[in-house]
Amino acid sequence: MTHAREAFNEASATHGMLFGVPGFFSPRFPPAPFQPRGTLEAISFYDTTPLRQTLERLVDFDLINSGRVRLSVGAVNVRSGNFAYFDSAKQRIDVRHIMASGALPPGFAPVEIDGEHYWDGGLVSNTPLQYVLDQPDKRPRVVFQVDLFAATGDLPTTLAEVTEREKDIRFSSRTRLNTTNEMDRQVIAQAAQRLIEKLPAELRNDPDVQALSQVRGSGAVAVVHLIYRSKHYESQSKDHEFSRVSVQEHWDCGCADMAHTLSDPRWLDRLPDASGVHVYDLTPDSPSAIGVRA
Repeated sequence: MTHAREAFNEASATHGMLFGVPGFFSPRFPPAPFQPRGTLEAISFYDTTPLRQTLERLVDFDLINSGRVRLSVGAVNVRSGNFAYFDSAKQRIDVRHIMASGALPPGFAPVEIDGEHYWDGGLVSNTPLQYVLDQPDKRPRVVFQVDLFAATGDLPTTLAEVTEREKDIRFSSRTRLNTTNEMDRQVIAQAAQRLIEKLPAELRNDPDVQALSQVRGSGAVAVVHLIYRSKHYESQSKDHEFSRVSVQEHWDCGCADMAHTLSDPRWLDRLPDASGVHVYDLTPDSPSAIGVRA
C-alpha cells in the first residue's frame, strides 16, 4: 500500500507539472523560452490566471478590509530584494497581494503592485511570526503558527530524500530563532528601564538615556506551534502534489491537530508572566509534545 500511494503521489505531481492544476495554474504555451523577451510570460513556466479567478470568486475582500480581522501577507520586491508586508491595517488588500505572497519563481511570474513586481516572500523568510512579534503591544499575546514543513527530520539516505529534506529546511519557519530573539529583546528592554531608574535626575534628560527609554519590552508571548509532519509515502514532490486525496488528507490532519491542541490544558493553563516567550508544540506526533520557554 505504501509503494502504491507513493507512486500515486509522484504520478499526480508529474501530471500537475505537465498539465497544470484546475483553478490554480496552467502551463504556458508556447513555453517560456519561446515567449517574447522581457514579458512576464518569458520568466515563468505557468499562467496563474486560474488562481486569480478562484480567489476573486471565493474571497470576500470587503470583509478582509473591514478591520474586523487584521491580515498581513509577505512578499519580496524583485528589483530591490527587500521584504515587504501588505497589511490590511495599513492598506487595502486585494487579489494582487495574495497572489504576490505565493508567486514562487520560476513556476509563477511576479505580481505587479503599484509599479513594483513581487515574488513569494518565502524567498527571503518563511517566518511571518517575526512580523507579529515586531508589533508593539504590552498585552500578553497568543500566536498560533501553522507550519506545512517540519524543520527537524532524519538524515537522508537517498538523493530523493536529500531533495525532500532540503525543501523541509528551506520552507519551514525559524520559530526557535524568532522566539530567542524576542526573549533577548525583552531582557534588554527590561535592563534598560532598570538602569534608567537608577540614574540621578540630572542624567535622565541625556539624549542617550532618552533613546534607551524608547526601548520597550512587550507582554508575555505564547506561540502554539502546529507542524505538519510528512507521511512516510510523501517524497520530494510533496510541495507540488495537489491531488484531491492528498489535499483532503492534509485538511483532515489539520483539523485533528488543531482540535487536539485546543483541548490540551498546558497552553490554556500557562502562567501570565510579565515577560517571557513560551513555545508549545502539542500535536500528537510531536517529538516532545511539551511547552518550551525561550
